Amino acid sequence: MTSLISEAKAQKVWFDEDNLWISLYDGRSLSVPLAYFPRLRKANKEQLNRYELSGGGIGIHWEELDEDISVAGLLFGTGDLSSSKK
Repeated sequence: MTSLISEAKAQKVWFDEDNLWISLYDGRSLSVPLAYFPRLRKANKEQLNRYELSGGGIGIHWEELDEDISVAGLLFGTGDLSSSKK
């Protein structure tokens, strides 16, 4: 199971009103509430759609929003960790 998580790569990213959606190369789709990521929740549609897939799809990066999300972290259930940083 861990290898399925650590090897997961995003192919496509999109949004609905409340969720971040990710299509993975292995055929899985993942939905994560935007509430987990305050910077994404506050962003407008244009800002959300200006993302880059990093590391061949192992991460998602929003330069303008200063947000980086790991696909493996999402599969592990990790939300925004910035509030726990000191």
